[in-house]
Parts: sequence; structure tokens; C-alpha cells
Amino acid sequence: MATQTSPTQAPRRFIKLAQVKAYTSLSTSEIYRRIAAGTFPKQVKLGPKSSCFVEAEILAWCDEMAAQRGEVA
Repeated sequence: MATQTSPTQAPRRFIKLAQVKAYTSLSTSEIYRRIAAGTFPKQVKLGPKSSCFVEAEILAWCDEMAAQRGEVA
């Protein structure tokens, strides 16, 4: 059974860790540190030995980081 999406909603894509690293330029250990701290999107379990990330969540995180450039901490 195929899932339906509205014309304005892009289909959900799952991506592997290598693609997340390419998008973010973060190391594997840094990604998992940030997941544990609750500051990075969690993985989705597809099976007992398979997990991935939701591409839209990773891209939204990247956009959020870029938006913080002008902010003073």
C-alpha cells in the first residue's frame, strides 16, 4: 500500500548516518553526543540492526544553526 502525500508536502525521506555527516560536517561521535543531550534529531529504528534519520529534520536543524549566526550567546 503506497502512502499519499499532499501536493504541498514532500515525501518523507530516510537518510543514513553518512548523509547526515555530509549535511552537518559533524563527526559520528559529535552527532551521538548531541542526540544524547537532546540538541539533535534522534534516529528512526527501521529494524533491529538498522536506523536512519528523517532528512527534513536534519535540514531543519541545519537551518536553525545557520539562523543563529547573527545571535550573540
